[in-house]
Amino acid sequence: MNVSAWSIKNPIPAVLLFIMLTLWGLMGFSGMKIQNFPDIDLPTVTVTASLPGASPAQLETEVARKLENSIATLQGIKHIYTKVQDGSVLVSVEFRLEKPTQEAVDDVRDAVSRVRADLPGDLRDPVISKMNLSGAPILTYTVASRRMDDEALSWFVDNTVTKTMLAVKGVGAVARVGGVSREVRIELDPARLLALNASAADVSRQLRSLQQEASGGRMDLGGAEQSVRTVATVQSADELAAMDVTLSDGRHVRLDQIAQVSDTVAERRSAALLNGKPVVGFEITRSRGAGEVEVAQGVRAKLEELKARHPDIEITEAFNFVDPVEENYHGSMYLLYEGAILAVIVVFFFLRDWRATLVSAAALPLSVIPAFGFMHLLGFTVNVVTLLSLSLVVGILVDDAIVEIENIMRHLAMGKTPMQAAMEAADEIGLAVIATTFTLIAVFLPTAFMGGVPGKFFVQFGWTAAIAVFFSLVVARMLTPMMAAYILKPPKGEHGEPGWMRIYLGWARWCLKHRVWTFLIVVGFLGGSFFLAGRLPTGFIPPDDLSQTQVFLSLPPGSTLQQTYKVAEQARELVQRNPHVKLVYTAIGGGAAGSDPFMPQGSAEVRKATLTINMTHRKDRPGISKQAIEGQLRHALEALPGVRVNVGFGGSAEKYILVLSGEDGQALSAHAEVVARELRTIPGIGNVMSTSSLVRPELIIRPDTARAADLGVNTATIADTLRIATVGDYEQGLPKLNLSQRQVPVVVRLPDAARTDLELLARLPVPGARGPVSLGNVASLSLDSGPAQIDRYDRQRNINFEIELNQQPLGEVQKQALALPSLRNLPPGISQSTVGDAEAMAELFASFGLAMLTGVLCIYIVLVLLFKGFVQPMTILVALVLSIPGAFVALYVTQTALSMPSMIGLIMLMGIATKNSILLVDYVLIARNEHGLSRWEAVVDGCRKRARPIIMTTIAMGAGMMPIALGIGVDPSFRAPMAIVVIGGLITSTFLSLLVIPVVFTFVDDLIGFLGGQFRRLRPHHQVAVVPEDDEPVRPVA
Repeated sequence: MNVSAWSIKNPIPAVLLFIMLTLWGLMGFSGMKIQNFPDIDLPTVTVTASLPGASPAQLETEVARKLENSIATLQGIKHIYTKVQDGSVLVSVEFRLEKPTQEAVDDVRDAVSRVRADLPGDLRDPVISKMNLSGAPILTYTVASRRMDDEALSWFVDNTVTKTMLAVKGVGAVARVGGVSREVRIELDPARLLALNASAADVSRQLRSLQQEASGGRMDLGGAEQSVRTVATVQSADELAAMDVTLSDGRHVRLDQIAQVSDTVAERRSAALLNGKPVVGFEITRSRGAGEVEVAQGVRAKLEELKARHPDIEITEAFNFVDPVEENYHGSMYLLYEGAILAVIVVFFFLRDWRATLVSAAALPLSVIPAFGFMHLLGFTVNVVTLLSLSLVVGILVDDAIVEIENIMRHLAMGKTPMQAAMEAADEIGLAVIATTFTLIAVFLPTAFMGGVPGKFFVQFGWTAAIAVFFSLVVARMLTPMMAAYILKPPKGEHGEPGWMRIYLGWARWCLKHRVWTFLIVVGFLGGSFFLAGRLPTGFIPPDDLSQTQVFLSLPPGSTLQQTYKVAEQARELVQRNPHVKLVYTAIGGGAAGSDPFMPQGSAEVRKATLTINMTHRKDRPGISKQAIEGQLRHALEALPGVRVNVGFGGSAEKYILVLSGEDGQALSAHAEVVARELRTIPGIGNVMSTSSLVRPELIIRPDTARAADLGVNTATIADTLRIATVGDYEQGLPKLNLSQRQVPVVVRLPDAARTDLELLARLPVPGARGPVSLGNVASLSLDSGPAQIDRYDRQRNINFEIELNQQPLGEVQKQALALPSLRNLPPGISQSTVGDAEAMAELFASFGLAMLTGVLCIYIVLVLLFKGFVQPMTILVALVLSIPGAFVALYVTQTALSMPSMIGLIMLMGIATKNSILLVDYVLIARNEHGLSRWEAVVDGCRKRARPIIMTTIAMGAGMMPIALGIGVDPSFRAPMAIVVIGGLITSTFLSLLVIPVVFTFVDDLIGFLGGQFRRLRPHHQVAVVPEDDEPVRPVA
């Protein structure tokens, strides 16, 4: 007894099972987090080392190369990326995916420890951390107040806001952007300093040794132990000014006699503005495992409480990456409901029976809801990948139920009782339903095991689709026949054969009678479609159409904060002239909102600014895409002179990154200029950004070694004197003012005006063996230049070219770029490579190709097991080839690139086309083997009996995909190519399957007959011939 018959005779266990599965699924769904992308673990480790004030050239030699050489000995490394900037080194080590992340972190930590003794002594201990893809900010707010000054407002953000936000569940970090930090500044009087022959370094280090609190041991007094503390700290700038400090020659002087002591703010190195008004911003990052929507709800609730407690504070949302996640979630759920409703309408349209419609409609929720239980059990979240998977298979989930109910209705029309019809129809169609389900699982599941970074994301895609499809089988085999047996009623009237059926059968008979012509027409169609496939553009991920974008401004090295501020304001004014721009948030010298989590960011620079732009929603600008607005902004910003402008998010799929590498820095820079010039000739692209030609102005101090040795002055002393005089000591070397809630650094340096006086610097006293010496006596001062940033790739210097695609296909831009003469004919010692989306696209196509081949092999294995033969399943595999032409034609007609969503659509088509063929071939075999029909009669009868369920399921799925293809509802940029592929492939695969598969079946049947005849002829005559299970093939129809 099969499971359907058992379920019909014992309905209570089946009902209880689905009640339990539904409750379990609802509990799992309520416990799942809503995220943008799933949290994946990539074995990428970053090493951050800082030495404030050190030049990139110095850090490359003394730090970066040593770290790289030590790390390169580790096993499993794929790439090493290094970014060297003023005072900082960032090394990103990308391991192969099979490397465990924690092992990668430990290995890198050991490699850094091996060379720590060889690194400069003043270098801060390198920080080793693993890459966190959830580390990009999801929300940015600005704070303004009419009653607080900049310092008070900044401290309010650092203290009150940060503590409040970190108390919200799921918040991982809060970072301030703009504002100022409090410090006690001791501005030395250069004239008095020179008169006393003292240096800023003397004063700073004397203060550090005086201004401290230290342990002093233990005493036994009064019969009790008492700890001893040495307390020499002061509580205010006035107390500090009254302190005496000892000079290097033994004299002492009050601090306020040689310096102006003030409790003020540190030098501004960043700024934040909202629509041109100065504000203080803060960015919120979620922790790993938390959901964006959950975090945003908690943050907004806490901010409302803050506003209530501090009515003078004005908090504005400047950047929001949560609303697109929420919109995608609600849009995907809407598509699920829409798919269910459309499937119900299709069933009712064909069957005209509300009871049959009800039975079919129950299949979708009872397939999806239990799937959520398993997804929660596997640790999945509700994200773009899982929602895409569910919206993709929503049409498939109801297919099995449609096929079952249509077959039961056909048996009811024969005059059978509902119980008898359900039993016999379920038994008849059982093998076909099981075969179709397992072939779909065989198609989807291999995507869960794809390689590369895209494969990490598709783990949840493959498992979600496979689990949902499996539950649709359980529903179709257990619940649908049982419900049909107890709910359906025999039809009252006689339903004749529809008119379209007679037309279709006429076409099918013509194809069977003219098999050669049919074959030639199909081959010609296939050839034409594959010719079109070669002309399709290729891409990675289609650009989104959200209501936010960014403008990155980069000024020449050496630009000041004031200069960047002025240019950023000019850019904001140009941007706000666009009617679709609602709000502009500007971050200068900081901020990570919208950055690419896969690319190392490096340290903040005052010469860079980011404008985050909130635009009108997609619904409010029909016919105008985000990319069109970005093009308008790009054109408007051309008016800014001497500024590198980049429009679009750092992590968006709208750029192509090309890398040139080589050891010879001069040759590399020279050739990079030629490449950049030729890249700008590619038609249709946006701006071309290059990391070459970044040269910063420098003041070079060159000691006279003979005079320095004679006077007992060393280079380290000269460097310390200059550093402390101009910017202050290293942070770890600064004296601190201890307050109740924080420590305020005490910075000793010369006034700002002294930094503009070269002669004053030359007269600064430097400690020597026989007393202080003027800097100008032991060293020469000259103006020069050096690299502002050094990028390295796999231990070689490299130059990156970032090309804005400007709505051009990534594959087309890459093809044109690599065809340029300067890249075809590279000089010796210079190599070219591709990183970012182009590299991921190559990995994706390779992974999808392997997944498709694996899926085809799995389908064949399943069919061989179910049909108990090796040759007949080949008929069904032909349907795979018939599904692809329509997809290519649809992509070509709509001028859509062959990208990740298109590849997903192709995988889905494989399953649908196979399903249609299985339904058709399965009934033909039943008609021949069990009903004793001839081949001609069996094939024609199979076409008659299976055409309706095939067309019903195709229309149900096509109707569900049509709103996505037309761009209705949620942002269609990612889903639309997938829907176009599916609809185009559905049309041709259904049409060709119904007409060509019967012809292919006869060809394969002829082949089986021929091989069987040859086999019998070769057997010895005295042996008893084995009668084949199938009937002897009849003479093929001409």
